[in-house]
Amino acid sequence: MSKLELSQISKTVGAQTHLYPISLSLQSGAVTVLLGATQAGKTSVMRLMAGLDVPSAGRLLVDGVDVTGQPVRERNVAMVYQQFINYPSMTVFDNIASPLRLRAAPDVEARVRSLAQRLRIDPFLQRLPAELSGGQQQRVALARALAKNAPLMLLDEPLVNLDYKLREELREELTQLFATGESTVVYATTDPSEALLLGGYTAVLKEGRLLQYGPTLEVFRRPASLDVARAFSDPPLNVAMAHHHAQGWQLRNGPLLALPPVASPSPEVVVGVRAAALRVSERSGDVSITGRVQLAEISGTDTYVHVHSAMGEWVMQLTGVHFFDLGASIVAYFNPQDVYVFQTDGALLSAPQEGC
Repeated sequence: MSKLELSQISKTVGAQTHLYPISLSLQSGAVTVLLGATQAGKTSVMRLMAGLDVPSAGRLLVDGVDVTGQPVRERNVAMVYQQFINYPSMTVFDNIASPLRLRAAPDVEARVRSLAQRLRIDPFLQRLPAELSGGQQQRVALARALAKNAPLMLLDEPLVNLDYKLREELREELTQLFATGESTVVYATTDPSEALLLGGYTAVLKEGRLLQYGPTLEVFRRPASLDVARAFSDPPLNVAMAHHHAQGWQLRNGPLLALPPVASPSPEVVVGVRAAALRVSERSGDVSITGRVQLAEISGTDTYVHVHSAMGEWVMQLTGVHFFDLGASIVAYFNPQDVYVFQTDGALLSAPQEGC
């Protein structure tokens, strides 16, 4: 495994800034997830880590050694991109075996078959990559990277091109494979659920800036800002303005909230409620919002209900399969204890104790 450190790394191309100065010290032998929307800077960071690009400023250190500008061929790094890269003239078996043979590893066949089985490509070992589907080819590239057993492994949205069911299965397999701690793993994704499943640490990026870095569950439960909370919320975070008066915080066009004490420098705050904190059944201490059903969609084992209310468009995430008539009146409930409160500039003021 390797200890990788980025010290005030930045990247500009002409007049365009791809990365603003970033300092980040990765936990050795652990998984670090780079979480952010498209064009947040995840791939730019990874290319610098791999040595595919040279930073405009700053330094990269591996185990305390400055490797800034050192080309990728001189680094022991494995990388998998969104777009799979395989050797077209080699069979699937030989593609996976190639890094093992380069270092004269023992038990090549057993290792190849084990990885192929875990990634669901063992029936295709004697085929050429061109005979496989795109998802199968991506799994071949992933297996070859895992076989390399490099001290630093970089995975740039490796499951994005797979179907939902297979993606769910492989996430669990990767979590187990990474748990050995043999490599320092950097995994880029736009999906907060992937970050939570992989655990470890998460760095949240937005438009080339590092917003927050820390243990994944801690970042999820206590986002440092509204931008981090939004990046770590899928479905999107439900947001509304609230104004302070003697009885509590009044949501604009919504209910009065008895929130935990917050030291706000302004009489206005931004309130955030995660979709999973909303319910259709009332519990003690709940407040309610009323609206109409715009859309109800079933995804996996959850139902997502889009509600048009006086406070704007809100989304509920309900466990299980539920059916709602479009345009029907609906009441959504949530507990004020499940609310995130942010300053108007986005800085976190308070978070739920359990990080709902």
